[in-house]
Amino acid sequence: MAKYEFTLILKGPLGLTEEIADELLEAGCDDGTPGTCGGVFTIDFSREAESLEVALQSAIANVKSAGYSVERIEIEADALSVPA
Repeated sequence: MAKYEFTLILKGPLGLTEEIADELLEAGCDDGTPGTCGGVFTIDFSREAESLEVALQSAIANVKSAGYSVERIEIEADALSVPA
């Protein structure tokens, strides 16, 4: 399996709180690093999966199961596949 690096930007004005971080962790985002900048809530992922599509779909599903919505995905071209 390859490791894919990408960022999910969540909808809405959210602040990074311990409660939100715990909810995301419990939902399966343990391979993501949440953060905020200028009122934008992001989660930087480094996720192992069979494909980029599977990595993205599973991360989005994890975020949704925590009760949050994804606004968009950001991927840097050179970060599509990192050797595991």
